[in-house]
Amino acid sequence: MTDTEYVSIWMRPERPARGPKPVYSRAQITEAAVRIADAEGLEAATMRRIADEVGAGTMSLYRHVPGRGDLVELMADRVRGEIDVEGVPSGDWRADLTRYAYGVRAMWRRHPWIATVHQVVPGFGPNQLRLIERVMGTLDPRVSIDENLGLMAVLNGYVEGAARDEAGWAEEVRRSGLGETDWMMRSGPYVDRLVESGEYPVFSKIVADARGPHLSRDDRFQYGLDRVLDCIAAALPPPVAPPAAHREGQGDREGREDRGD
Repeated sequence: MTDTEYVSIWMRPERPARGPKPVYSRAQITEAAVRIADAEGLEAATMRRIADEVGAGTMSLYRHVPGRGDLVELMADRVRGEIDVEGVPSGDWRADLTRYAYGVRAMWRRHPWIATVHQVVPGFGPNQLRLIERVMGTLDPRVSIDENLGLMAVLNGYVEGAARDEAGWAEEVRRSGLGETDWMMRSGPYVDRLVESGEYPVFSKIVADARGPHLSRDDRFQYGLDRVLDCIAAALPPPVAPPAAHREGQGDREGREDRGD
């Protein structure tokens, strides 16, 4: 298929135009793929495995999901739907973006295979579009669309980077049976040698003085998120002050209330 013939999975009809009515849906195929990937990793979610899961012939799945890229796109959009942004924007942009950030992090924890999904070109599935409208809507009245895109890139870059690091550690723990504390203890003699050499003063300062590595994952995530939100706050225009006449009238009313008038 050439580039000019490409048709987005979101433009393809759910049911084929011809043939018998299927006994399973595209959503069921996607759910089965997500279950397999959660248990065994993304590579395990093959069409053959999914067909066994839903009780269908392997080739029949291609009538609903034409290719591997389409399947992964459906899966990625499906798990994005777990991010709760109901009621966003609420008027409190910082609370909204904090809620979104924790929602993304939680989704990555439930589905660590998402770290292997590399989507340079967004697919604009329904759940991704819902996130765009609601999350970017928090800053839309305050900044230009280009500034909004830039600030969201900073936020998503931090959240996904932190989540990817956590997913990587979780996989390492699963593979080796050693937690972060175990790795630090194992590395102790080598770290001591580096510090004693005097050749790495900044690294030595990290070892001796840094609190971050000793914080819990939750505290580290919140600390970094606060810094990112502070940067976003610095990029927002200051709130518009009310007109002078309005301020004076408000002051007169407050004065009368204080006097009991």
